[in-house]
Amino acid sequence: MRSASTKAWGIAFAAVVGLTFWFGMAHGAAPAPSNDWHMNATIIEACSCPMFCQCYFNAEPGPPGGGHEGHNTGHACKFNNAYRINKGHYGSINLDGELIWLSGDLGGDFSQGKMDWAVLTFDKKTPPEKREAIQAIMKNVMPVTWNSFTTSEGVISWKASKNDAHALLDEGKTAEVQLQANPTAMVKSEPTVIKNLTYWGAPRNDGFILMPNKVEAYRKGPKAYEYKGTNGFMITFDIDAKDMAAKSPAAQ
Repeated sequence: MRSASTKAWGIAFAAVVGLTFWFGMAHGAAPAPSNDWHMNATIIEACSCPMFCQCYFNAEPGPPGGGHEGHNTGHACKFNNAYRINKGHYGSINLDGELIWLSGDLGGDFSQGKMDWAVLTFDKKTPPEKREAIQAIMKNVMPVTWNSFTTSEGVISWKASKNDAHALLDEGKTAEVQLQANPTAMVKSEPTVIKNLTYWGAPRNDGFILMPNKVEAYRKGPKAYEYKGTNGFMITFDIDAKDMAAKSPAAQ
């Protein structure tokens, strides 16, 4: 689902500053506004684009790089992002250790900051006040509009090491992401990392750790998809309320 950058998404986001709307907030009561919030999260992320996702440099995705027969036509970026919040809070609400999952499709043209559809899934163990707090922060991480945005709940499992990662939603029945570093591209057994590239609306990250996916799938409903051998990476980003205050017109 990124400071000034050559990244096309960053340009699109700048074009809609002040006009963005995190669609999911319309479906439930928002928590009391807070000017004290922070999120540091690590993501196991994969999409249908060829490695490495050209969406970070263009205003449209590449043609899908693999998957089931019939899914290799047109331009789309169908993704699964499994988040683990390392440290986080929204006011007094502690978010440490929470897991969330975002699946969807960015569509064929996101030059205006408008994406196709997404489903944000919370772990069943996450109580309502934490879900609302996470959504309030995520609208800053991903400041875009969606043609369709819904929320759900499920059972999320998440594990990762230096060279591989695996996340499951409902034991893989709903969604799955499995990443594996390419050993032929590694130097001294270290994975390849892209630095100095913005991730959505987050001002800080530790680099894109490249790991092609062994599978990335959303297996629920009429929009289900599955790809193998396409783009994948892990990334840890950091964002807080002070970052957003610095971007506000009043701070200019």
